[in-house]
Amino acid sequence: MIEYTGTVVSSGMAIGRVFLYKPFVPEIIRSEILDSEVELNLTQFEQALAAAGSELVKLQEKYAALNPEKCEILSAHQVMLEDEEICDGIRRAITEDHKCAAWAIQLTYDTFIDILSGLDDPLIRERTADMQDVHNRLQRCLQGVPESALNCLAQPGILVAEDLLPSDAVSLDVKSVLGILTERGGTTSHTAIIAKSHGIPAILGIKDACTIFENGQEIVLDALKGVVLAQLSEEEMRLSRDKLASCLKDREEAGNYLRREARTKDGVRIEIKINIGSAGDKALEAENYTDGVGLFRSEFLYMESSCLPSEEAQFSAYKKVLEAYGSKPVILRTLDIGGDKKLPYMDLPTEENPFLGKRALRLCLERKDIFKTQLRAALRASNYGNLWIMFPMVGSLDDIEAAMGIVSEARAELDREGAPYRSDIKYGIMVEIPAIALVSEFAAEMVDFASVGTNDLCQYLTATDRMNPELVSYYQTYHPAMFRILRELIGNFAAKGKSISICGEAGGDPAFVIPLIGFGMRSFSMSASSLAAMKRMIAHLDMETASLAAENVLKMSRAQEIKQYLTALSLHLLDSQADTNKV
Repeated sequence: MIEYTGTVVSSGMAIGRVFLYKPFVPEIIRSEILDSEVELNLTQFEQALAAAGSELVKLQEKYAALNPEKCEILSAHQVMLEDEEICDGIRRAITEDHKCAAWAIQLTYDTFIDILSGLDDPLIRERTADMQDVHNRLQRCLQGVPESALNCLAQPGILVAEDLLPSDAVSLDVKSVLGILTERGGTTSHTAIIAKSHGIPAILGIKDACTIFENGQEIVLDALKGVVLAQLSEEEMRLSRDKLASCLKDREEAGNYLRREARTKDGVRIEIKINIGSAGDKALEAENYTDGVGLFRSEFLYMESSCLPSEEAQFSAYKKVLEAYGSKPVILRTLDIGGDKKLPYMDLPTEENPFLGKRALRLCLERKDIFKTQLRAALRASNYGNLWIMFPMVGSLDDIEAAMGIVSEARAELDREGAPYRSDIKYGIMVEIPAIALVSEFAAEMVDFASVGTNDLCQYLTATDRMNPELVSYYQTYHPAMFRILRELIGNFAAKGKSISICGEAGGDPAFVIPLIGFGMRSFSMSASSLAAMKRMIAHLDMETASLAAENVLKMSRAQEIKQYLTALSLHLLDSQADTNKV
C-alpha cells in the first residue's frame, strides 16, 4: 500500500475508481498544405463539425429539463458552430490559403473573436468566451479526442485533477463524484466550498496527483485522516471498507438531528442557516430544516452564465429562493468576483495580489452598471420573501456609504418606474477585512446586521494566501487572534442590538463555534453537509460549558493548543449522545 498525504477540505471517505480530469487545451500545428491535401483537410473539418454538432445536440437533450439556462447556452454554441460565415471562412482558408484544417479553424475563429472584442457593445464583446469554447470543442473533435467534461462522468468515481476553477466546480456532476482529489487548492477554495456543500469528501494539495494516479485505478480517499491510499492488498481494502461503513453510520446518526430545531442542552435557541449558490432543488429543500439562507453566493449565477446575467434572469433566481423560504431571511451577498473567482467574459485587471486588489464591492463600486443591475433585480424580488442584502469586502465606513448610495439610486429608478419593492429590507456587511472589524462599533450603527467571512478574515489576519497549499500551516483558523477579534465583533454588534453571524467555512465547524456561543453569537450559516453535525453538537452543549470554553480560549496563546482543546471538548460532548437520543 502506498499512502499520500494532503489537506482535508471536506470530511468523509470514498472508495472508487479514478476519473482523471485534464481540460483539453488545443495544440495547433501551423502548417501549409499541398493542393493534393486540400480535399483531405476539408473532409477532416466537415467531420469535426458534424461531431461537435452531435455533442451539442446530446448535451441540449440532457439539460432540456434539468437546467434550461445551460441548455440555452449550448443552443447558442450550436448557432455559432454552424454559422455560415465562420464555416465558409474556414473552408476558404483551407482551399485558397492552403492552411491545414486546425490552423484554418484557429485563424478564422481568432478573426471573429478579434472583431467581437473591438465592438462597443459590452454584451456582444462578452460573447467571445462562448466563441472560444466552440473553437476548443471543434479542435478537440478534429483531433479525435473524446470529451472529458465534469458533467460527463460515465460512472461514479473519484475525481482527480490538477485544480478546479470556479467554472469547473459549477459544472460538476455531483451525483457521480464520490470524492475529489486535486494537486492545488486550499481549505477555503471554491473546490472546497463545492465539496462541502454537497457532502463530497475532498483532499487537496497532493503534489503530482495527475501523474501518480491513473484513469480507472481504484483508490481509497480517506478525508478523515487526510490520506489517499493506492495499491492496497485485499486485507487493507477490507479494513478500508469497514472504516467507510463506520463513517457512513456516523453520518447517518448525525442525520437524525437534521430536522430538529437547534437548541442547547439547557434550551437556548441557536439559528442554523444554510449557504447556497443557486436556486436548485437541494438549496430550496433546505427550507424544511434551516432557519433561512445565511449566504446566497450570487456570483454563481454569473459563473454559470456565458455572459453577464440580465436583470430578469437574476430577478427570477432571487424570487425563486425568496418564495421558497417565505418569512425566513435570505441573505443575498452582492457580486463577489475577483481573487480566485474569475469570469471568462469579464475583463478583470491582471494584478500581482488579486486577493488584495479590485474585487467584490470594490469592483462593483467601479462597475456601477453591473452593481445597479443586480440591486434592481434584488429589490424587485424582495416582494416575494424576507430579503437581506449583504456587501462583501467592506474595508471602511466610506465603503458602506458608497454602497448604500447606489442602493438609493436603484430604489429611485424603481420608484420612477412604479416597480414595487419592500421598504423593510435589511442591509449588512460581510466582515472579512480586519480594518472594519476594528471599527465595528461604528459600523454597527450604519448597518442592520453583519456576517463574518472567516475564510478571508483569517487570510488577511494571518497574512497568508489561503489558496497556497504550501502555506497551510500558516493559515490558522484557530489562531488566538481570530477568537479575540470575533469576541469584539460579537460584543459591539450586541451592544447596538444588531444581528451578527458567521457564514465562512469555520461557521460549519462544531468545535470552532463552541466559544462563539459562549461569546454570545446565536446565528451560524454553513454548507448543507455541516448542518446535521452542527445541530447534534448544539444539542449536547450547555451555556455554562460554552461560556467556560470562551474564557479558556482567550487565555490560550497558540492555535494548536486551542484546536486540540476545542476538538477534545466537542468529542466529549458527543459522549452523551445516547442519553440525548432517549429524551
